Amino acid sequence: MLSRFFSKQPKMLTINGAQPIEVKNKETILQAALRADVAFPHSCRVGGCAGCKCQLDEGTVRELTESSYILSSQELSQGYILACQAVPRDNVSIRVDLDTLAQSFEVSRQAGKVSKQWKLTHDITALQITLADNMPYASGQYANLAIPNLSNSVRSYSFACAYDASSHQVELYIKHVKGGALSAVVHEQNLVGEEVVLDGPHGNFYLRDSDAPIVCIAGGSGLAPVKALLEQAKKDDEQRDVTFVFGARTQQDLYCLNEINDISQSWPANFKFIPVLSDEPKDSNWQGEKGYVTNILPSLLTGEEQAYLCGPPAMIDSSVQVLRNHSIPSNQIFFDKFISQAHLAA
Repeated sequence: MLSRFFSKQPKMLTINGAQPIEVKNKETILQAALRADVAFPHSCRVGGCAGCKCQLDEGTVRELTESSYILSSQELSQGYILACQAVPRDNVSIRVDLDTLAQSFEVSRQAGKVSKQWKLTHDITALQITLADNMPYASGQYANLAIPNLSNSVRSYSFACAYDASSHQVELYIKHVKGGALSAVVHEQNLVGEEVVLDGPHGNFYLRDSDAPIVCIAGGSGLAPVKALLEQAKKDDEQRDVTFVFGARTQQDLYCLNEINDISQSWPANFKFIPVLSDEPKDSNWQGEKGYVTNILPSLLTGEEQAYLCGPPAMIDSSVQVLRNHSIPSNQIFFDKFISQAHLAA
């Protein structure tokens, strides 16, 4: 009995018949796959989007949350599960359509230097980083940033511009988080000339092929990947209509308006940009929308859109609910929640 306990074998995960992956104790299928550098499709990682759904062929899993409110009865009867909420009980085998575009970019770790630094708002700072070599990425993805001489922390930030194969430079927009180990350094110190390390690309946030109109929703520094995505779409001569809603607190929190206007003016189809301010003083000269993104979102939707969202979790969660309530299916909603370390520790 004791020997049986101590000889417990690790559980193995097989994806699409490939070489099995060892699953660590309490690890979900998604965590194991991402640790093994498998380009597993996902968005929220908390069981709220169905982006990581896969079909369980063999084995059993323990589900961390109920999946019936996300997956249809037909999908459940066919053995579909949410990889981010499934902890293997034994060896498991699954089938999933892997993210082939994200998989096509090789993750690299490159040294570089900060070549330019400037303020976008009172709490968002832009860094231009010159790398040792070009870093290919899908516009909308992110990289992990380290500043070894000034901080022991590593944080994830989205590329803020469309990918340029001819350049070694990338831009990141970094929001100052109270108590943030890395964002405070960026916010408070002059980093021009400072050595950094960038690891990427990561993530699966990028524009999908479709004829559907695009609706983009961004808040705070979540503007960065949406801007990059739209810049790339313009370069690719995308012909779809766009509605872009940007949530901010006050006029002072709006930024990159000239860049967005440039995209809008040269976009070959309809392009509607709507900033929404939640805390603008009543006596200000603001003539635009006030309130929250979700206040105006219903009037902009037909139910035929493909949606892309980036920003704080509360904004993402409430907006996704509105999108679903207006008949936009989960597999047409793509988002990237900007979650701080403090939020993860809560």
